[in-house]
Amino acid sequence: MKSRSALSALAVCAVCVVLAPLSGCGGTPSREPSSSDGAAGGTSASGVPGAPAESRRPVSGKGSKDPDDINGDGFRDLVVPVSVGDDPNDPDGDQRVAVFYGSAKGLDPSTRTVHGRRDLGLPKSPESQVGPDSVSTESVVTADLDGDGFPDFVTSVAGETVDDGRISATRTAPYVTWGGPDGPEAKTGASAVRLPQSVSKLGLESVVRGDFDGDGHHDLAALAYNHSSLVLLYGPFTRAGAPARTDTGLPWKEGNLFADDIDPTGEPRATSLLLHDLSDGEQSGNTLYQARRGTPLAGSGKRLRPGNAHAFGDFDGDSRRDVAIGDDGSRNDEPGFETEAPEVAGSLAVYPGSGGAPVAHQLPKIPEDLSTYYGPGGFASADPDGDGRDGVLVATYEGATLIDGERRTPVLRRGPAKADGEKTPAKWRHARPSGAADFDADGKDELILNWASGTLFGLYGLHPTHWWITEGTTSRDQATFATTGI
Repeated sequence: MKSRSALSALAVCAVCVVLAPLSGCGGTPSREPSSSDGAAGGTSASGVPGAPAESRRPVSGKGSKDPDDINGDGFRDLVVPVSVGDDPNDPDGDQRVAVFYGSAKGLDPSTRTVHGRRDLGLPKSPESQVGPDSVSTESVVTADLDGDGFPDFVTSVAGETVDDGRISATRTAPYVTWGGPDGPEAKTGASAVRLPQSVSKLGLESVVRGDFDGDGHHDLAALAYNHSSLVLLYGPFTRAGAPARTDTGLPWKEGNLFADDIDPTGEPRATSLLLHDLSDGEQSGNTLYQARRGTPLAGSGKRLRPGNAHAFGDFDGDSRRDVAIGDDGSRNDEPGFETEAPEVAGSLAVYPGSGGAPVAHQLPKIPEDLSTYYGPGGFASADPDGDGRDGVLVATYEGATLIDGERRTPVLRRGPAKADGEKTPAKWRHARPSGAADFDADGKDELILNWASGTLFGLYGLHPTHWWITEGTTSRDQATFATTGI
């Protein structure tokens, strides 16, 4: 069974390693007789994730081919955001990147590392309005750019405001903190990625990882800030940040990039690239650049149906990679734009890797009393039974539903009725799905759900603080933990 990116909602994405204990909310942790007893996560008497045990250092691994196995010990790890301070919803608050490590018993919340800007050797951003050590998971992707068996942290860093004669913008460019057996090492500082001259002045945005020609080396893709092209940076990279080759032949288009998962086994697999159009709430279009092993990405791409939710996976079990596109439930709140076309509303379509016609599926119906202009969240692929065929894990207004062929299985977790001294609205107590991964290497995926109090999470799913790692689609948890109060 092939595992997948552990955190889709985070642009994937996790020296001096700061070993900081994470304190949780939800009361004093108490152990419950469940499958999570083997993990060091804390669970309150109400079933709400609490503080994990005091942190210990991860095992130093020997290296692997998995871009999400941060310490190279053969087990996939989870990169999550953490907030510094009392208010995780403070937009000006300091952010950190935390890594929770996998093991033979599953994800172990008591084995973790926390990284700030200085720990990753990153230059300070002159445009930053937050703390000098702040770094967010939204700016970080992990990939083994130099091929040494240890994933590197690739962080997009904003610099000075520059003007290229057409566009005035903050120059943003990726920096690499090189990985090792103990995680990212920043003793000599992060290396700036060498960019093609045509895009170097303003830099890049929407950086994603992949293996776009299927040669086994990890690559990067991004959009040029000067609107000149879509940029491909092919690995392996030197320790000076230089890619093996670059390609600026694909056209630029406004939107955001998303890439298929690199095969964690190390088996070379070409990863396709999806460009999702910008959206103002309405379901917007998508362009797929289909990857083929031994051939660089090229052409104008294939236009797919509108839909703000998407996931790559093998949804029909034929060992070829498919892509699912669908309605995430969000709507534009301008007059006349509250609805979507019948072929878009409440549905998803799976585009087979074989090139056949897309297969449509209806999504779970939205309860009338819960419907809003803000969608419940996106999609993720997951194979919790290890049969080699992925299902689509769909966010709903009540939690999550795994759609696997004709079978539909709800996966529900709930936050506390009261948090931070205030009552949590019932419609915002459900946890949201954020991904799936095989943390114990047993061939079956665990599902990842998260939750936080406050309007920003209720509306947009931002700044999660409580996490559930489920035993597949069952009601049991492999691990639970909270990341507040660091």
